[in-house]
Amino acid sequence: MRVARTRGTWSRPEAEAGLSMEVAAIVTEVRAGGDDAVLALTERFDKAELAPEELRVDANELESSVGILEPAVLEGLRTAVANVREVASAQLRDPARVRLPAGQEVEVAELPVRRAGVYVPGGRAPYPSTVVMCAVTARAAGVDEIAVCAPPGPGGRSHPVILAACVLCGVTEVYRMGGAQAIAALAYGTESVAPVDVIVGPGNAYVQEAKRQVVGRVGIDGVAGPSEVAVVATTGADPELVALDLLAQAEHGEDSLLWCLSPDAGLLDAVGAAAQRLGRERPSVKDASLQLIDTEDAREAVRLADEIAPEHLELVGEEAEALSDRVRRAGCLFVGAAAATAFGDYVAGSNHVLPTGGAARFGSALSPATFRRRMARVSLPRGAAARLAPAGAAVARAEGFPVHAESMERRA
Repeated sequence: MRVARTRGTWSRPEAEAGLSMEVAAIVTEVRAGGDDAVLALTERFDKAELAPEELRVDANELESSVGILEPAVLEGLRTAVANVREVASAQLRDPARVRLPAGQEVEVAELPVRRAGVYVPGGRAPYPSTVVMCAVTARAAGVDEIAVCAPPGPGGRSHPVILAACVLCGVTEVYRMGGAQAIAALAYGTESVAPVDVIVGPGNAYVQEAKRQVVGRVGIDGVAGPSEVAVVATTGADPELVALDLLAQAEHGEDSLLWCLSPDAGLLDAVGAAAQRLGRERPSVKDASLQLIDTEDAREAVRLADEIAPEHLELVGEEAEALSDRVRRAGCLFVGAAAATAFGDYVAGSNHVLPTGGAARFGSALSPATFRRRMARVSLPRGAAARLAPAGAAVARAEGFPVHAESMERRA
């Protein structure tokens, strides 16, 4: 566990470069080669040799996965599904309809995309929580078809907990593929994989670069970087709980970004000491790096946290509630001693697919809006065209489009 101390300033490592050409070659290979390319790349990168018919997980394997899970895991997934569905469904709203002075009516409706792709990372461990966050939200948005893909594990098999999560979320289309080749297959389609309209989900640098390269062909939720958490700690915060919350996010990888900001120097000392002690005892976070930031007061701590615009922001201590209204830029805000970021990762009901790398300045969490598009419906009842045509025609001619003007005037 590495701990650095600064006053009134923070840092974020520059993103790695150099993947663009390599990922472009993978995407091109999949577009040209379809299933054969995906299977060859799966063997190269995931060390799994699959037959063509094994690319998609069959219905029997999916359904049987639920019975394999430990009861506590199954109940935990059911809780997560129910809470995420409740929060996602609450975000849907009715269409907006406006009748304007000339008599025309404009209705703006939100319509779901037809097909969505969900990328579920492999690597350190299976991530059934990502299935829940993405698939439940897509289903709440009204998406008709959801295709989930995850890298195959040992022996080329899919992890039962991933398949069981798919079953609980109502997903029946699951593929054994990962990396940039999975993103390319979802975007462009192959013999076995129908192309999707939107691709969501976290993943490594190759996955994120592939998502960036297919934007325009499909929509994406965003380009994600390392996991992040910032904690603004004030008097009364428990330094060990703060340290534990920081270390919990470090389990996502040694490149995770951890900040603790406080005007209380003694509290920062205690957090740093606790993080080092707890880190030594927990192998999954032994390579974590923590930045401790001294601030003049609690308001400066929140101001600096807003500059960071972290994926997760915790406010703990006696001033937590009072400070919460000052926060403007965070992927998800957790207020109070009990509101650990880890609850948001699993069962709180909020979504854990969040903007990183400072993107919380302009981006939002995954939500039904990610899978929906707005479409206007315009109606001009009798008389409206005549009232609107003179204004429209004048502007059209000013732009050099006389046929636009004629098109409107012929309706007058």
